[in-house]
Amino acid sequence: MLALLAASGGAATLLWLIAAVFVIAGIVTLIRGGVLAGIVLIIVGLLIGPGGVSIFS
Repeated sequence: MLALLAASGGAATLLWLIAAVFVIAGIVTLIRGGVLAGIVLIIVGLLIGPGGVSIFS
């Protein structure tokens, strides 16, 4: 399935979804009291995401 997504130009969409999961998990972790872990998850999500700051572009 990943090869199909990459071949059809869906790699950016896949990266966006993974980044969104990391950011949402970071926000939930912040709400539950894990400040450091929440911040790390949000930063990782921003680095993975295809828009703005991305380590893959």
